[in-house]
Amino acid sequence: MSMASWQRFPRLWSSRFMRLAASCSSSTAPLSKPRFALLNQQGTLPFSRQLSTANVSKSRLLKPEERLEELTRLGITPYPRYSPPKASLVEIGNIIKDYQDVLEDGSKDETKKVSISGRIHSKRDSSSKLVWFDLIQDGHSIQVVFNRKNYIGSDQEFELAARNFHRGDIVQLTGHVGKTKTGQLSVFTTEAFELLSPCLHPIPTRSGLKDPEKRFRNRHLDFLVNREGLEILKTRRDVIKFIRQFLDSRNFLEVETPILSLQAGGANAKPFVTHANALDMEMHMRVAPELYLKQLVIGGAERVYEMGKQFRNEGIDADHNPEFTTCEFYQSHANLETLFEMTEDMLQGMAKSITGSAKIATALSEGDPVELSFEKPFRRINIVEYLEEKLGAALPDLSSEPVDELLDICKENKIYVSAPHTVPRILDKLISHFIEPECVQPTFLWGHPIVMSPLAKDIKLESGRVVAGRFELFVAGKEIVNAYEELNDPVQQKERFTKQQSDKDKGDEEAQPMDMAFCTALEYGLPPTAGWGMGVDRVCQILTGSSHIRDVLAFPTMRSLNPTSPSSESS
Repeated sequence: MSMASWQRFPRLWSSRFMRLAASCSSSTAPLSKPRFALLNQQGTLPFSRQLSTANVSKSRLLKPEERLEELTRLGITPYPRYSPPKASLVEIGNIIKDYQDVLEDGSKDETKKVSISGRIHSKRDSSSKLVWFDLIQDGHSIQVVFNRKNYIGSDQEFELAARNFHRGDIVQLTGHVGKTKTGQLSVFTTEAFELLSPCLHPIPTRSGLKDPEKRFRNRHLDFLVNREGLEILKTRRDVIKFIRQFLDSRNFLEVETPILSLQAGGANAKPFVTHANALDMEMHMRVAPELYLKQLVIGGAERVYEMGKQFRNEGIDADHNPEFTTCEFYQSHANLETLFEMTEDMLQGMAKSITGSAKIATALSEGDPVELSFEKPFRRINIVEYLEEKLGAALPDLSSEPVDELLDICKENKIYVSAPHTVPRILDKLISHFIEPECVQPTFLWGHPIVMSPLAKDIKLESGRVVAGRFELFVAGKEIVNAYEELNDPVQQKERFTKQQSDKDKGDEEAQPMDMAFCTALEYGLPPTAGWGMGVDRVCQILTGSSHIRDVLAFPTMRSLNPTSPSSESS
């Protein structure tokens, strides 16, 4: 909801109370000037707009252990076992939906009582017999009127709650829904105002929480202060739900494959290595589920997919996190054209389902937001032809290991390539430099050199050139889909694994190792199969307008605060 929709409602200050308070010298805290609370008509209230209370209780200045001792001394159980209330427990959002446009100003629904629970967002003492609270639950806020004349409990019970329940505490109460004379939807407390869990630390609602280091190392606090973080996670849930529904409706079988294995294959990436004590052997965390999923296709599961975590021991930046979520599917008797069409259908449908339109605005790593269109068809670029056009010359024969010639091209164009220098790594740098920056709108890059795609089938173009049966989809400069016509020839697969192993032996830690078990599985016959993988986190970035991948992760990986301590914070 935009900030323009927030409206101001004045606090209710009794002139009689103001005169009385001004003359009272025994007040425990000075009165502040009347302030204004930011409330939305639907009752939604961002924590970051919290204003301080008029009266600050001495107990709020106590250390955590001191406040717990004080609560116990007063007979208040800080962490009681939960007991459902006698009246129906209703979500605040539902109360707003059911009553906001029904009740008249100054009226109550006294035909029934409701119970609500939530976190105290603000507290305003009007007098010793009247306290106003704002409770927040799941992004919705409602005012609570705590008036002694309406509360059926004892004076002591009223005073304990009024004096000792504070901003941040989680409480539960029962009362009638109504509106104040100024039209503010409220719950008028009648009974059972109980503390469920105290907040022992201040919530930085006045200053806010903007520093990324503080936000992502204290994600619980970040979500309390910056509500938009939870809204992004809800969008992430919707994205994953849409992908599953899309594939389930096409008769795909969802499976789970191992995360730990003897070696990590299926993608060019450096794996994490661990040790299995029970087996006394080194194991790798997976970098992709591809080889397992293709074995399932060999076994007769002709449409199969997996949604899950992958782990790559590589760099961290705006588009990369060491653990990330992908969806991979494999469909027999399909080819690249099948995958082109499915990808366009999925992303166009997803954009409309999540945002309501096939055209969305999203943030780039630099500059102003741009409008992206997921209307079909997407642009297609033949990689080799486009590279040669940009270079103004033909690429050398890539089958002859032209490392020196490719490095000369990079040097002429001031492109730095880190060691080890292999043909796939140099080509990837050229593509990243010349082509990827142009892929703001959804763009398919296809026609990769075979040397870059050891698991893809060959395709012979009309020009006579042989390329890999593969495409990548880039959106907003990010690779979000990688797809193949899968190589099913076991002899060719062994040859390509051998070449990858050679690159690995030269120091390329991302090259794939030889996997003889997979080659043996291919000998049983893999039908013509199309394979497809999507980076779910990056799709969520695009659909939520997030410029950094950490914004779409509940708990992104963070650098340790104390590198010398193995037990120091890492996430």
